[in-house]
Amino acid sequence: MVLLQLDPFLNELTSMFEKSKEKGSVWVTLKRSSLKSKLQKRKLSEAGESIEYRCLIRATDAKKTISTSVGAKDHQRFQASYATILKAHMTALKKRERKDRKKSTEADKKESTSTSTKPKKI
Repeated sequence: MVLLQLDPFLNELTSMFEKSKEKGSVWVTLKRSSLKSKLQKRKLSEAGESIEYRCLIRATDAKKTISTSVGAKDHQRFQASYATILKAHMTALKKRERKDRKKSTEADKKESTSTSTKPKKI
């Protein structure tokens, strides 16, 4: 697995979104990883050393897969850039139809008052 640096990864991700704008999808997965084998982790834990975990990020458009690893130091900068890219390329999503809140709450109040004012049969 070849890991790209942060800036080339973001550039490739942008080009993936551009290519799939008309038709297609881009899948992005994030996973906690130490990038070490189980044997290396076991040796570090026995020695009492702490393991630095990183965020492994993979993106694919079914034809091409790219990946990068982000450490704790670069996480804030990466998240800001990643959010900007997502906001710029989420234009194809449809807006959700929302009900008017005032009308729905007034209707709920009318229903609750009409059921509570009916006399009970004995």
